[in-house]
Amino acid sequence: MRAADDDTPSLPEDPAALRALLLETLAQVGTLTTERDALASQNERLQHLLLKLKRQQFGTKSERLAEEQLLFAFEEIEATLAGNAAEAGKVSPMLRDSQAKRRRAGRGRLPAHLPRVEVVLAPEATACPCCQGPLVEIGTDTAERLDVIPAQFRVVVTKRPKLACRACPGVVLQEPAPARLIEGGVPTEATVAHVLVSRYADHLPLYRQSQILARQSIEIGREVLADWTGTGATEIVPVVRRMREILLGSARLFADETTMPVLDPGRGKTKKGYAWAIARDDRPWGGSDPPAVVFHYAPGRGAEHAKALLAGYGGTLQCDGYGAYKTLATADGGITLAFCWSHVRREFIDLGKTAPIAQETLKRIAALYAVETELRGKPPDLRRAGRQGQSRPLVEALFAWLSEQLARLPGGSPTAGAIRYALNHRDGLVRFLDDGRIELDNNTVERAIRPICLSRKNALFASGDDGGARWAAVASLVETCKLNGVDPQRYFTDVLTRLVNGWPNNRIDELMPWCWTADQDR
Repeated sequence: MRAADDDTPSLPEDPAALRALLLETLAQVGTLTTERDALASQNERLQHLLLKLKRQQFGTKSERLAEEQLLFAFEEIEATLAGNAAEAGKVSPMLRDSQAKRRRAGRGRLPAHLPRVEVVLAPEATACPCCQGPLVEIGTDTAERLDVIPAQFRVVVTKRPKLACRACPGVVLQEPAPARLIEGGVPTEATVAHVLVSRYADHLPLYRQSQILARQSIEIGREVLADWTGTGATEIVPVVRRMREILLGSARLFADETTMPVLDPGRGKTKKGYAWAIARDDRPWGGSDPPAVVFHYAPGRGAEHAKALLAGYGGTLQCDGYGAYKTLATADGGITLAFCWSHVRREFIDLGKTAPIAQETLKRIAALYAVETELRGKPPDLRRAGRQGQSRPLVEALFAWLSEQLARLPGGSPTAGAIRYALNHRDGLVRFLDDGRIELDNNTVERAIRPICLSRKNALFASGDDGGARWAAVASLVETCKLNGVDPQRYFTDVLTRLVNGWPNNRIDELMPWCWTADQDR
């Protein structure tokens, strides 16, 4: 018997009515489940957007920026401590002596190649103050300090004497004038190299260089520097073209692209161009080919530009998951794509490290990088063996776990999108396991592109498509010099001088930065 005050609804006794009630209840549960999943997905998207907005306003804009900010904070704190110590040393001779002793013990030796300028501080008196006898030197205290002379400009005066014979009328001998990069202009090739390196390696726009020259009473306008820049950049085009051909003959390359704002003269505004980059660096596995990077300017980001850049290439291309690169992979064994684990990791970093799935995924990817740290510098066969034994189980477990998590997530959530990115690129992501010459990520070319981004902030834009091409050409040699430990100033000075004096095209390979280094060593 049911109590009279029981409010529990009674179930119908008719089977058909009971079945209808059950179907209606299940439909309501399904509707509620769908609404719940939609709300959860929307909530996660909003949280993801909020985290991105907070990072853009208050946080970092790149994964390395946190370290740079931390170093900047350390520099400021250390400078403040040094200032406080200097103030304290002024009132305490003992403390001042202690500070000097500490600096003296940790300063090390100055490089031997630096020129030495001796300053001798001898007593004015040469006789003994007691007996007036002559003083003799019994020793010398020597101290070295680092000095600097601001960049000095000089004038090279070239004289070509005319020699004539008194006995033979009309016989006059004179050395021909040396070739000049800037015909009718005042700069030497070293000066043009200085402008190029300052602009594309040190990221100093031409108007700032003009201001620096003015401080030494050298009035050279920005438009004159622009003329020197354009002429010098045109001269090195054959070297960059040949370097691209050399890279396309490599078995493995990295590729990436970044925006390069250029002026659109017809509209009087800037438009978005792109600097495409291909790079080679076999040092992580002990390869003998020297590292290099070549930039190529293109007005767009379409697949046709990727095909033009890599026309004729048939090796392994390491890149991100951008669709333009996927069009390069062919079934006949042309280009083989190896994808970047750093981009997979970045997808989950954007979700915020507090999300459980993102946090676990980042830990698993970190384990892969820990294995790579142990294998870095070893030969390809040892790297492959280490990856097969340590990395393959980690990769297989990660993809199995991601598949399980995807089945539990709403399809439209950001986490599901990050997981799908990893699963959709699985074939290219696991390729490093079977080839010890393939890297785990695409960071090699991304590091090479980073100076382009810095120069982009300082210069704002290039002067049209031709300016973008000039930017790409000079940056190719500048960044390749850095990869090979070459001083760009010396390199550009020497290469421009050789090219102006008719360097033969069949010896253009000798002008590559890595060959130039060996030549200078000899």
